[in-house]
This record gives sequence, C-alpha cells and structure tokens, in this order.
Amino acid sequence: MAAGRVRRDNRAADSQAAAVLAGGEHPAAVAGPAGQAGSPVDGGVVTESGPDLRLAGLAVAAWLAALAGLHSTARASAWLAAVAAALALLTGAHLCGLIGRPTAPVRRYGWIAVAVLLGVVCGATATAARLAVRDADPVRALVSDRPLVTAELVVRDDPRPIRGAAGRPATLLVRVDLTRLTDPAGRQVTGTVRGLVLASDPAWRTLLPGQRATARGRLSAPRGGDLTAAVLSATGPPSRHGAAPWAQRAAGALRAGLQRACAPLPDAPGGLLPGLVVGDTSRLPPEVEEDFRATGMTHLNAVSGSNVAIVVGAVLLLARWARAGPRTAAALCVLALVGFVILVRPSPSVVRAAAMGAIGLAALATGRSRAALPALAAAVTVLVLVDPELAGDPGFALSVCATGGLLLLAPGWRDALRRRGVPPGAAEALAVPAAAQLACGPVIAGLSGTVSLVAVPANLLAVPVVAPATVLGVTAAVLSPVWPAGAEFAAWLASWPARWLVTVAAQGARLPAGTLPWPGGVTGALLLAAVSVALLVAVRRPVLRRLVAVVVVAVVLGTLPVRLLAAGWPPPGWVIVACAVGQGDAVVLPVAAGRAVVVDAGPEPSGVDGCLRRLGVREVSLLVVSHFHADHVGGIAGVFRGRRVAAVATPQWSEPPYGVAQVRDTARRGGSVLAPVSAGWRWRAGAVELVAVGPPYPMRGSRSDPNNNSLVLAATVHGVRILLPGDAETEEQRALLETVPAAAIRADVLKVAHHGSAYQDPEFLAAVRPAVALVCVGTDNDYGHPNPGLLDRLTRAGARVLRTDTDGDVAAVHSGAGLAVVARGTGPGRRP
Repeated sequence: MAAGRVRRDNRAADSQAAAVLAGGEHPAAVAGPAGQAGSPVDGGVVTESGPDLRLAGLAVAAWLAALAGLHSTARASAWLAAVAAALALLTGAHLCGLIGRPTAPVRRYGWIAVAVLLGVVCGATATAARLAVRDADPVRALVSDRPLVTAELVVRDDPRPIRGAAGRPATLLVRVDLTRLTDPAGRQVTGTVRGLVLASDPAWRTLLPGQRATARGRLSAPRGGDLTAAVLSATGPPSRHGAAPWAQRAAGALRAGLQRACAPLPDAPGGLLPGLVVGDTSRLPPEVEEDFRATGMTHLNAVSGSNVAIVVGAVLLLARWARAGPRTAAALCVLALVGFVILVRPSPSVVRAAAMGAIGLAALATGRSRAALPALAAAVTVLVLVDPELAGDPGFALSVCATGGLLLLAPGWRDALRRRGVPPGAAEALAVPAAAQLACGPVIAGLSGTVSLVAVPANLLAVPVVAPATVLGVTAAVLSPVWPAGAEFAAWLASWPARWLVTVAAQGARLPAGTLPWPGGVTGALLLAAVSVALLVAVRRPVLRRLVAVVVVAVVLGTLPVRLLAAGWPPPGWVIVACAVGQGDAVVLPVAAGRAVVVDAGPEPSGVDGCLRRLGVREVSLLVVSHFHADHVGGIAGVFRGRRVAAVATPQWSEPPYGVAQVRDTARRGGSVLAPVSAGWRWRAGAVELVAVGPPYPMRGSRSDPNNNSLVLAATVHGVRILLPGDAETEEQRALLETVPAAAIRADVLKVAHHGSAYQDPEFLAAVRPAVALVCVGTDNDYGHPNPGLLDRLTRAGARVLRTDTDGDVAAVHSGAGLAVVARGTGPGRRP
C-alpha cells in the first residue's frame, strides 16, 4: 500500500509539473495533464486543502509595480518603493505586537498585506534601477541631438523583419545592448543600455544573438513603456567583432539542418515545421500565417513553455517508463531543457519559457503536487525582478495566464466532466484548452479587440498532433549534422501532423462569425475578465448555472444566425465595394452570385481575403493588377486563398521587379492565365464590362513611372459607370485628358487615384464628375493621405466621399431610386 501511494504521489507531481511547463503563449500551450485535484467542486478548483496562494500576492504586486514603473520615471518608482517599504515595516511591527495589538482578522490577513507590499518594494526597486540607466543624461543628450554616432553593440535576439509601409524596402528590427556610443567629435558614452536597431541592409539578417558588432547611424527616442533607451537607424551593414558564442553557433547549425530536412516538403507543412520546433517562420507562407492568426493558433509558431513542456515531457515519460525516481527524472529533464534551449537559441523569450519550466522541475523533484502554483508565482517574481521589461510583454502575460488557468481551472473542470461520464482522455482534452482560453481571453481581447469563437475548437483539434510534430522535428534537427537522410525521414513523418494543423487553421479561418467584436485595450480586457469571473462564480450554484446555460444558448441561437444569415453585408444591389485593407487598394465588382472581378489586392493577404469572404466571393473571374507596387500586389495570395482565379491581367509596365515576380509566382502556383494588357483591351462577363482606357502611351521620367503607367479601367456594372484609375497621378491624368474622349472617363463612381494624394489634376476630376468618390486609404499612414484639399474639392463638386480608413468596407449600391452608398463601419475588432 505504501509503495502504491508513493507511485500515485509521483504521478500527481508529474501532472502538476507538466502543467507548469505548459506555460505557453496561448490557450493551447499544453502538452500533458493539467494538475491533480483531490475533491473538486463541480466547475471549481478546490482540492483537499485548496490551492496554495501564499506567493500569489507577492508575484502580482511585483508585476504590477514593475508595469507601473515602465510607464513612469525612476524617481516615481523609487518613491513608490519607499512608501511601500514604510507601510510594510509598520504593518509588520503591528502584527508582531510592537505597535498596538492586532485583532484576529488583522492577524489572519495582515501577513498577506505585508507580502503584497514587499512585492511592490521589489518590483518598484528593480524597475527604478533599470530606469535610471535607461534615462541617463549622456544617452538622452545623444538622442535629442541626433548626431551620426558609432555604436558598439551586442545582439540580444534574432533579427526579424517588420512590416513597414507598402512599397518601401523591408526593414529589420534587431534588439541589442548598446555598450559604447561615439559621437562625431569623438566623445564616448560607455555603459550597457538596451536599444533597437532599424536596418535595411541584408547583412544584419545573418547576425546571431551574442554577436558583437559596430554600426553607424542616428539615434532617436523610443516609444516608451519598456527599457529601450534609444533606437538606432543604421545607415549600412554591421562590422562584426569575433564570432558568436558557441551555443548560438551550434543552434544555427541545427536550425539550418532542420531547414534542409524540410526543403523537400510542400510549402505549407515544410514552412510550418521549423516554426513549430524552433520558432523559425522564415519559410512559412503568408496565407498559412494569416490562417493561424485568425484561429488563435499563432502561439504554435513561437517558442514558449509549450515547446519546453513537449520536449521535457517526452523525456519525463521515458524516465517514468524506465522507473526512474523523481530526482533522476528531474536531472534528465534538466539536460533536455538545456539542450532544447541551445537548439532554439537562448533568446529572452526562450530563457523565460525555460525558467518557468525549470521551476516546474523543482516542484517535480520535491514530489509535492501543491508546489506547482507557488512555483508559478516564484517564476513570475524572479523573472520580473531580473527583467522588469517582461511586466509589459503581452507574451509574458499570456504565458502566466495560460499556466494559471491550467493549474487553477483545468483540474476541477476535468474531474467534473469525468463524473458526468466523459472518458478521462476526452475530459482532459476538453478541460485544458478551455481553461487556458478562459484565462487568456481578457489579454487577447485587450490586444486584438475581438473575442474568438473558433480558438478553443481549433486548438482542441490541434492539441493531439502538436507533440508528435515537435518531437519528430527536434529529432530531425538533432540528426541533421550526422545523418541527413534520417533527418529528412523524421521531417517527412513530422509533416503529416503539420498538414493537419494547416488544414485545421485553413478551415477555421473560413468559418463565418469566427470572431466577435469586443472593446480593445485595458477597458476591454478588464470587462472580459469581470464577465469571466462572474461566470465562474455563477456556475458554482446549480440555479445560476442553469440560468447561465439558458442565457448562453439563447445568445448563441439568437445572435449567430443573425450574423450568419442576415449580417446586412454585402448590401443588395451593390455594384462596387472598396475593401478596407489598410494603406493599399482592393476593389471588387460583382459578376454573379459568388463570382467577382477583383482589381488590386492590397498590401497583405488577410485584408483582401477577409473582404472577399464577407462578400461571399468563392471564384474570381478576373484579377486585374493596376501596377506592381506592394500596396497593390502584396496581398495577392489572399485573393487566391481557397478560390479559383481564372485569369490575371497586368499592365505592360513591369516595374518594380519584386512586385512583378510576386504576381507571376502566385499566378503560376494558382494555375491562372497571366496576360499583360494595354489601352483598348476589353473584357466582359456577367454584369461586368471592362475597358482599359489608359495609359495611352508609356510614361517615362514622371514623378513615379510605375504609378503613372497604372492600368486605368472604365467599368460598367448594371448600367453604373465606374472609373478605376489605380495610382495614376497628374501626368497620366493629363495624358488621358489629351488623348481619350471625355465620355470615356465620365463616371458615376470614382475610385480616387493614389489613395487620395495631392497629385490630382483638377481638370481630370472635373471631367469625371463622379456622384460617389471612394478613397482606399490606411489609418494613420505616413503619407498624409487623403489630402484634405482634394476631399474638399470633390465634396464641393457634389460627390459623396467615403474613406476606408474611417468607414471600413464601402459600397456603391444601385436601386430603382438611383445610386446610394453603404459603409460597413469600423467597429471594435475591425481593422480599417
């Protein structure tokens, strides 16, 4: 009997440790049982002695104090620490009887208050010390003067591309420690401060974390809210000093080997597998990335506690199968943990996940299941004190919330399902993602302004295959230097679960009403947190539980059919829709039910794909590219996503080359006919007739030759004339006036050229004389689009002007009463 109890205790410890190790970036960041409950209350989280929350107050207080400090000054944080320390001393003296005699309630809860105050002291002190370094006068002087400086730096994380303005060169963001700054006069500022490097030179892409280098550039002020002291806009490539640390070089060799092993695989699973294993998404197709984002599965492409849990969990299972004791198993797990950290590169996010896993291993080594929650609190406290910047990191918040949900909610829910006859495995699979989703929901809602209805089922379908894909992928990486053929075989095996993940994400992203709008920011997060807590309290009482169930069913049955069947979009009789795709163009003309002509594709795939899904477009009869700038072709993969595109028409002017290549490659993969067209070209299908009226001749030497060689289309849809001039500027507009009859460009609806820029010819606008003017433009763009003077001119001429940045998707509608306009709007959760 005694031996049996020991084995059960070990299994409980394994279960709780696995839950701590599953501290991922998102709800599905799990890889094993969530915990052990003694006598759970239905829907609750109660064990025989309740959760151990003794360190929770300390951890939360340190976290919040650090977060407040990041948005204030070193002086304010120091004052906060001093006040909290004084209050802690006074409270402690009172509890010890040195100042007055404490009452029974004070004795019971007073030490909790002391722990909270100590957490404030620790968090505020650590943050104040780092802020004093960040805000040092010598660095701030260089930032304000903006001289050309020479910076000696150490790379902290992998360089990553960031999405800049469409049509501009790709920019790399590199997190660094600035160790020395030298101005043109030779004056030096020495001392380590955090910085960001913005660079466009491709040489930055190959830098490894830990690499020392020198770069030249200008400093600018950071946005605040973290420990970044300055942003360096690099003017050229970095000069390296020595090699990167051996661990980073080893990681680079293994990661390159994994990429080679995945090279023979199809694009989607071959690009996803390195992301699952080591967070390398360099080969991940954009459409797959957008599907994962829409279904709440992006955490699978980021190295987090879930990856640690899977790898260490596999080692733990092998150790238990070999009947190893808790301490032996923990030692083996430590070795696996160190090896995995080396493989994925010890960047700050990886070290964070490993630290949470290491403290979970400490809980495992003690053989005490209740040690998991204090371990989580200790992990939060230690990590925030070591790096206060984590307090403002959304990934850190998601990681902690997911782990807390697994520890506090999942065990009770799992056992409640078991008592209702649900098989143990199914109960675990249902409880774990649901608990983590509920815990992370407020953070996600605050960040995205939406509440996902597909995240839980999508992650539930993903959970069974994540672990096999990860373990096989790690195997492929480890084998790649010594046995390339074996590595390719392991990668091929791993590709099958990866294919399943791609399928789940693709199907989930296409579900209508997959996300509901919700207030964003802190207000939205707090609101959803309050709703979640209220529901958790309500379901503990049978009467309230039944009432909540009835209300939820009523909302689902009442709201979703309205959204699915009577959403009011597209409006009846629509003849054109300008899609809200950000700073770019995407216009849709209806050919027949489920079929349309698309003119341009916007800057990224998700925008145009979402617009076409909202319109119910399942087939694109023709895709017209007005010109090859990124804000018109960057989203072309979204047009092809899940749709047949019969043909693609392009202009004769084949610049810039990267846009031409993107269109050509996407059309080839989609099996579409690609044909350049010129003025005089005609096309007709269903209710749509198109005529190319420009450019009348090649425009050279203009302000922007690609813009001024845009295809200009005159369309007729159900008798409504529409002019689509692409990004034609003053030069092409004047050429059209000189060479084309006025009737050819007269239109009822004008898609305003070049996002409403100031480069418009007044005589051209007068010749068009539109009743409706639609401006495709992005919110807060850097170009000053649309030009206020242009909008005023159009309005004074009698046009009704609608903008996608303020109105969302906008449509012109033809009815018996004439021409009308409808705006879908940009409510909470909608991205203009």
